[in-house]
Amino acid sequence: MSSIYPNLFSEIRIQHLNLKNRLIMAPLYLAYASEGGLVSDALLEHYRLMAKSGVAMVVVENASVDHPLGSGSNRTLRADTDEAINGLARLAKTIKAEGAIACLQINHAGRFAYASDDSIAPSDITTFGRPSRGMTDEEIKQVIDQFAAAAARVRKAGFDMVEVHGGTGYLLAQFLSPRTNQREDAYGGNLEKRQRFPLEVVEKVREKVGSMPVGYRFLADELLPDGLQLEDSCQFARELAARGVAYISVMGGTYESWALPEIIQQCKQPGHMLDLAAAIRAEVEVPVVGAGRIATGALADEAIASGKTDLIGLARVLWADPEWPQKVRDGREDASTHCNPACGDSCTRMITKVLPPVCASWPSAKKKEWRNKLA
Repeated sequence: MSSIYPNLFSEIRIQHLNLKNRLIMAPLYLAYASEGGLVSDALLEHYRLMAKSGVAMVVVENASVDHPLGSGSNRTLRADTDEAINGLARLAKTIKAEGAIACLQINHAGRFAYASDDSIAPSDITTFGRPSRGMTDEEIKQVIDQFAAAAARVRKAGFDMVEVHGGTGYLLAQFLSPRTNQREDAYGGNLEKRQRFPLEVVEKVREKVGSMPVGYRFLADELLPDGLQLEDSCQFARELAARGVAYISVMGGTYESWALPEIIQQCKQPGHMLDLAAAIRAEVEVPVVGAGRIATGALADEAIASGKTDLIGLARVLWADPEWPQKVRDGREDASTHCNPACGDSCTRMITKVLPPVCASWPSAKKKEWRNKLA
């Protein structure tokens, strides 16, 4: 345990698994998979470095349960077919070989899917000028089964955990939101009905994977006036905990709210999602993950010590400097390379174009090395 940050480097259990510290890599899509969503050499090297960093667990970016209808891009990983298992197995083995617990996030993008002219959502809705249609009852049951089948592949590939993606405004969050769910059947209306679909997904996934822990990426607030807000999400968190989720990884915002000027400014603040994590942690007994530009050891340690969160999720902080956890632990934090908002979010702009990015803060030699890997 670090004498500098004893809370951050203390152990914690998630169900039957012991985590060596409170740091995890939160899911971060970088378009490093190959075209068609297959595991590439660059993706393997990226996650090897993330696992080698010293974090206790690596949560791999979302893998689609239905390609292309549920994929955010053509470089989104896939867990919808048995042909993906061998590549995913290489990925799980790479992460575990570096001493980290391996977790894979599974997802359906819903109205944010990239390729289909027939994208689905809870209700008929137009997103950034593109229409999506409301799902039939049969399609709802089909997607629940797709999540369960994908989770079974994750387990077969050798991952230690699976995370169900209910964040970022993707399909599960779309059902929960009163803004995007205008159904008038058993899956829409009041909160009890709107939460039915994501809860059925969790139940079917847990049934399929047995003792394998199932985490949940959790949208606490859409940050939109007519969207999902804390009052409803706190109640939903209690329902998830009652159904045996292993942890709840808290986030705020969606693609629509993140484009608003006031939210752009808010997201530049250190620990900008910690208050959301604290609100959820007050409602449940399961471990909670807090994230959002937690880029100093002091902020991370204090967040745990004060009870705002149990675990710290690192995304771009870890990508910018895979040695950050060790530097923090060893008292060398001043030598860290940091994500710099002044770059104009160049990585996000590249990802939006489905171009695998390099970090603007990296030294020139590292940028060149990774451009060669990604070529």
